[in-house]
Amino acid sequence: MNGPSEGELFRKVMGAEWGKLHPDIRRRFEKNPAPGQPLYYQGELSQLRSSRLGKLLGFITRPFIDGALIPYDDTDFPVDIEVYSKPGCPHIFKQRTYRLHGRQPIRFTSYMAESERGEVLEYVGMGLGMKLRLHVDGGNLYFTSDGYFWDIFGWRMPLPGLLTPGKTFLCHRNDDREQFNIRIEIRHALFGKTFLQVGRFHEIAAPAHEKEKS
Repeated sequence: MNGPSEGELFRKVMGAEWGKLHPDIRRRFEKNPAPGQPLYYQGELSQLRSSRLGKLLGFITRPFIDGALIPYDDTDFPVDIEVYSKPGCPHIFKQRTYRLHGRQPIRFTSYMAESERGEVLEYVGMGLGMKLRLHVDGGNLYFTSDGYFWDIFGWRMPLPGLLTPGKTFLCHRNDDREQFNIRIEIRHALFGKTFLQVGRFHEIAAPAHEKEKS
């Protein structure tokens, strides 16, 4: 039995907007990674940037949500993505491994969930997360954060916007059936752009070390 897919959640939340997405993007999100059978993507970030405030926040939060806010600048380095589900769990998990030049790999895992109000939530660790709004433009998928929160014992406590890294903007743009590109910007209301990631990815078969496990 297949696990959940982000596509099921996005289609439910987006309604008629879902049909405006490029068919390649719809197919990509409709794939269901069954437990023990992850999906793998490989790519390269052409740009990784953080402002002075971004670097400060990245270092401060590293012990709690390592990898969510990367406090470094780099270009043209590889990134691996593993998309997986867990038995009996309704969420889709994404583990990203950033292989910056001259540094140890940075791993960051997040997951999407649906709130009781039918909202899309992304959790980044330690109960911290953000509510996301989705829309389509030119067949491409856009995510915009609509507030950060801290989930404590099932209660979502909103965090003041000025005390967060800023508003997140993500674009999933289709290149072709096999390849897509991602652009992520975080902009603070007072201090401007704090983080930037730009990269291109494609799906691959399971890496050799993963095949050896099975």
